[in-house]
Amino acid sequence: MTIFLKKPFLIIACFLSAFISSTTIAQEKPVYVIVHGAWGGSWAFKNVDEIMSSHGNTVYRPSLTGQGERVHLSSPDIDLNTHIKDVVNLILYENLKNVILVGHSYGGMVITGIADSIPERIKKLVFLDAILPNDGQSLATSRGDNANTPKFTSTNGFMVPQWVKPNQPAPKDVPQSVKTFTQPVSRKNQAALKLPATYILTVEDTAKPEKDDFYFYGERAKERGYKYLLFKSDHNPQFNKSAELAEVLEKE
Repeated sequence: MTIFLKKPFLIIACFLSAFISSTTIAQEKPVYVIVHGAWGGSWAFKNVDEIMSSHGNTVYRPSLTGQGERVHLSSPDIDLNTHIKDVVNLILYENLKNVILVGHSYGGMVITGIADSIPERIKKLVFLDAILPNDGQSLATSRGDNANTPKFTSTNGFMVPQWVKPNQPAPKDVPQSVKTFTQPVSRKNQAALKLPATYILTVEDTAKPEKDDFYFYGERAKERGYKYLLFKSDHNPQFNKSAELAEVLEKE
């Protein structure tokens, strides 16, 4: 009987070996996790997701607590750590590895905290016209003593997007807790500090990038030795240049 069992056993062993190998390759393929900006939600990157997914990429675009379709959870007690945990837990519970972590605008604060928490899961950081904080800085203090630091005003513990019209239908920007703007972020993990990173500065006039509101952070990125790209667009290329933005991200 032993003679007749050898061949089926070898077939099963080869199948299992091939399955394990293919699973390992699948895990090694980069996964994109895109973190939206302040007041926004995952809806803002729907077009970019669809384009990148159609090219065979795996894309996650979580909505942060209190934002987008999670607006029903809105509370003035939500802080930056809440938003960092949102994405950290997504990565852990989906068991994502080799993650290309993209943060747009305020999302730069969030991905900084994510990298500091789980650098072993991250392949690369991409700051898309984003806040680029130093250790211990909040969004509100992220320019240090720079004269261009914005002044923040709030209503009942929320930063309210003034451009949203009354009764405007969803999807739309929604108020966001002030604490997400004022809580400092940690940037101490040495493994996180060694991660490769790209800064994409979106500018409407590429001949005068210094006129852009996020130019300060682009210069900080250069000082850190990050890869630096100029992208001709307004602050929200995910809306008006979805295909071009998808192409740039796919090259990272």
